[in-house]
Parts: sequence; structure tokens; C-alpha cells
Amino acid sequence: MTRKELINQIKQKRSFLCVGLDTDLQKIPTFLLDHEDPVYEFNRQIVEATADLCVAFKPNIAFYESMGIAGWKSLYKTRQIIPANCLSIADAKRGDIGNTSDMYAKAFLSEQEDALGFDAITIAPYMGEDSVTPFLKYSGKWAVVLALTSNKGSLDFQFFKDNHETRLFERVIEKVNEWGTIDNLMYVVGATRGEAFKDIRKQAPDHFLLVPGVGAQGGSLQEVCAYGMNRDCGLLVNATRSIIYAGNGENFADKAREQALLLQEEMELELMKAGIID
Repeated sequence: MTRKELINQIKQKRSFLCVGLDTDLQKIPTFLLDHEDPVYEFNRQIVEATADLCVAFKPNIAFYESMGIAGWKSLYKTRQIIPANCLSIADAKRGDIGNTSDMYAKAFLSEQEDALGFDAITIAPYMGEDSVTPFLKYSGKWAVVLALTSNKGSLDFQFFKDNHETRLFERVIEKVNEWGTIDNLMYVVGATRGEAFKDIRKQAPDHFLLVPGVGAQGGSLQEVCAYGMNRDCGLLVNATRSIIYAGNGENFADKAREQALLLQEEMELELMKAGIID
């Protein structure tokens, strides 16, 4: 999905919602365990219930890797049912030396037979240029680089200042900007970081930001929009637990849709307020 196509989807759906598919066998409704592939069945119903309300789906790869071969099969089948009008993001947080990153990029982004064929993948940039640029070689695909996260441990490194008082997350954005463009690079910025979005927008005014932390983690959608929205919206706000685990009965998909709709309606108001839609 190109940048233009993504912006068009945001305007058409009046939404910039990304639904996380962090599917845990211990948390899905127990009646699904009778299915041959409970994880896939859960995902299928969530996708069908919310696809018209969101512009992206983001499976967290760890939840699938942890189940071995069966998990990879569930992931592959899940990727196949994510609609073409929704950005598919592999939340894999890969980042290694160049030849290894080449293989990761091939596994997750390639459209060759039996590859996963995601539109985007999250990247940890700690190992530098050769850990990121292999993911930028695929036309129409995105590298979503970790910049400023919302977890407690982010304070260990991300706010470190150099002699020029530049914080590490700012240095990451400054450097990574040299390797790609607004058409193939996004940044991960946690929703709980509030006014830090203003500083990030100084360095990445036109890039899309993938924003986790709204919903169960307590981030404010209104605050994210106030500091982080740009003229094209420029935001993909992810919600996971508050949507996919909204219900635990046979109507779990309906409950998920209700929660997704609440967020979509809030997002519609923010898009109207910013003059992006009428």
C-alpha cells in the first residue's frame, strides 16, 4: 500500500485506526478451542467485524512464533484474509546485520510464493543503517522504525542526551531520515509520550507515526492528535486489548466492533477538526 493509497483509505473510512492482532490462546473465548485453528478463527472474526472501521491490522509476531509451526501457519492464513484496503503490519521488531536483515525482509515483505507478503514491518534500529535499509528495497512496502516507545524501559536509553543535548530518539529519527523517505518510512511513537510528539514532528513533519498505547495502556487519542497529527493525518493509532478482548462470549466479534466503532467515531471528529475530511 502506497502513501497515497493509505491517505485515501483514511479519508474514505474516516478513521486512522490500526487493530492489533496479539492473539493469545489463553484469552480467546473457550468455545473457539474446538476449531482446528482457534487463533485463525478468532482473527478471522475480528478482521471481518472491524475491517470497515480501520485502515490497518498489526499482528504481533511473538504471539505466533511462540506456538511453533502451528503459530506460523495461523499467521500465514491471517495475512491472507487482511483486506487489500487495510495496511498489514508485521510487528516483528527485527534488526540485525545486513545479510540477516535481507533474509528477514524477504520473509516478511516479499510477495513470492509462500512468503508472508506484509505491507510493513517494525524495525529496531540499534544496529544502524545495514539493519534498516534492506527493508527499504521493496517497492510499496514500509519500514516502521522504533523511535520513542511507551514502555517503562524506554527511559533506560531513548532519552539519553549527547553533548549537544540531542536525545537518542531524536538522533535516531535524524539519521534514519537519511536512508528512506516519507513513502517508505514510518516511526513508532508511544501514545503516552504526549508533548514529545511536538519534538518528533520537528524532525519528521510528514512521516506517518504508528502510535501504540491508546486504550488499555491509557494513552489519550485527543492528546496524540493535538501534538502529532499533520496535514495528511500522519497517524496510525493502534488499539489491541481494548478491541479484540472486549468480549469473551460467542458475540466477541460484535463486542470488538462496538469498541472499534467508538474509536473510529472519535477519530472522525479529530479528522474533521483538522480539516482533513468534511
